[in-house]
Amino acid sequence: MSSFKDLRIVDNFYQTSSYIPMPTVMLSTLAEDGSTSVGSYSLCFPYYIAGKGYYAMILEARNSSNTAQHLLAGRKQVAINFMPEGRGYHKKIVAQGWPGDTPAEKMKNFGFTLEDGLCIEADPSTPRPKVVAEAYQVFECTWVSELENADEDIGRKLEDNADEDIGRKLEDGCYPPPYKNFNGITSQYGAHFILRIDKVLMKPKFYDNIINGVKGKLWPNVLICHGYRDSKNFWFARTPRLVPELLPIRNATLSSVRYAADRTDPDVHFTDDALEMLLNVPRIFLPTVLKGCVAWAKEHGVSEVTAAEMKIINDKRSKEKGKG
Repeated sequence: MSSFKDLRIVDNFYQTSSYIPMPTVMLSTLAEDGSTSVGSYSLCFPYYIAGKGYYAMILEARNSSNTAQHLLAGRKQVAINFMPEGRGYHKKIVAQGWPGDTPAEKMKNFGFTLEDGLCIEADPSTPRPKVVAEAYQVFECTWVSELENADEDIGRKLEDNADEDIGRKLEDGCYPPPYKNFNGITSQYGAHFILRIDKVLMKPKFYDNIINGVKGKLWPNVLICHGYRDSKNFWFARTPRLVPELLPIRNATLSSVRYAADRTDPDVHFTDDALEMLLNVPRIFLPTVLKGCVAWAKEHGVSEVTAAEMKIINDKRSKEKGKG
């Protein structure tokens, strides 16, 4: 006999029928008047993480929300503000998640500070929503509306969906079909948005922690919502002390890495001391790592990769400097 009970799955199952740790972010979008509007969300997760030519997040939202309506109106720029944990922040964040308020009403008592991000510096001609200064990191993004022809949903307005027979609007937030599968209006009440990451903004303390080697004591106090919500409360978790756990190491043999390296590109040779630095790379990732090394070598006119070049390739600080 199972030790579990069968819980009925209902709408909003992540809140009503389960306990799921999720991020808590605040999304900045552009309102009709060009001002920044901010709403709180938890259903925002990594989507494209490698091999696509760009990186992306996916946002799940009510299609009647201010955020969704701003994106569907063609103002595709959005900033994902990752908020730190803190009792002083909880009420302010929850207040930005109340449905039904207009952007002006939502922002009237906004309890955080807005400032320009970095994308506007690179391209002043493209309007961008401001970012939340209190965030520990921000992803400045653009909705990839061409995926699944979600451009077709731009301009579909809720107020246009009137029932002419009885002369009234359909229920708020209720779009008629057709629906997309993964990008755009995906149901009568829901929408998904694939958001290309244009820039990752990081506060200096946490930037240095990534570049110079991660230390648990320098980790941000990440705000986590625990999914389940009763009729009165959102439930947040305080960030516990981080506990590092060493990765299991399964070193390959030098001969097996050499076999893969010699077949990656005939014009780039790897010395043994260079390949020894790849012995702990899992076999499934080794071809990708070797191709990345070859690409770096060709870009820099290197025909033989030694341990010295491998150190440069692996040095995150050198990569950051190379980005300017």
